[in-house]
Amino acid sequence: MGKDKLFQEARHFVEQALNNTSPKTVEIAKNALSSAYANSTFAQQSQLRELQEQLDRRSNSL
Repeated sequence: MGKDKLFQEARHFVEQALNNTSPKTVEIAKNALSSAYANSTFAQQSQLRELQEQLDRRSNSL
């Protein structure tokens, strides 16, 4: 799977997790972020860190 595809999937799953209280959805988003981060450019990594922070804040508020 290409770098951009993993990055796009991570963004998609984080958006779903931010709009859903299901722990399973959050876990899927975390896994997608991890996969995308390992296969991303420096610029994408910066954006993925921001998404991770959003997800962490959401998880802490549940």
